[in-house]
Amino acid sequence: MSIAGLALWALVALIVVVGLGFFARAVCDNPRNDPNTGMLSALLRLYTRLVHRVRYEGLSLIPPAGEPTLFVCNHTAGIDPMLVHLVSGHDIRWMMARDMRTPILETFWNWMRIIDVDRIAGDPAAAREALRELAQGGTVGIFPEGGLERPARQLIPFEPGVGLIIKKSKATVVPVVIDGTPQVDPAFASLWHPSRSRVTFHEPIDYEGSGLGAKEIAQDLFERFRNWTDWPVNEHPPEIEAGHSK
Repeated sequence: MSIAGLALWALVALIVVVGLGFFARAVCDNPRNDPNTGMLSALLRLYTRLVHRVRYEGLSLIPPAGEPTLFVCNHTAGIDPMLVHLVSGHDIRWMMARDMRTPILETFWNWMRIIDVDRIAGDPAAAREALRELAQGGTVGIFPEGGLERPARQLIPFEPGVGLIIKKSKATVVPVVIDGTPQVDPAFASLWHPSRSRVTFHEPIDYEGSGLGAKEIAQDLFERFRNWTDWPVNEHPPEIEAGHSK
């Protein structure tokens, strides 16, 4: 082989090595510094772009991970946590209703380190686990409406528990407004229905020193969501049943 040929192959090999290096760095660039997490996240981001055509606003407002952070979102569909999680830069532990924990996805729930919430019988264990995570500088995600918005674009009054978690943890609150997701039941049917979703991150809120009590914090957050969305309030949401809101 000529010198020119060897030089060409050497150049190709160098490009491949450098490319692999950038790829390895990209897949490890995630909150867990884990290549499997990185590859799965990349695939899921592609999925949300293609299937849900998701549009994000306010990404620059998301604070860096490392301090106690609580993502507070309105709840429109089962796809909601994925849409937020993939771009947050945080390893969010989502608080999720135990009756929504589909057994076939049990491995995924464990990998996500879901915090189970017994929304039917009521159980303070979920709040305690969320507070422990935040006390360690972690991140928690919560849907304070307690169920899916049905009909769509009607806010459900926030449960006071979100105010209690904020008050006790002193975590930075990142409000997130979600809209345009598939309006289907059960909740996780939204995974295979296309949509034009929109996720808007708002300015983080620090309630420490506000002087507000837990209920007042929950109400203040709810009023902010009302102002941002201009949606009516659903004072009589559908009764919660196992696996879905009905």
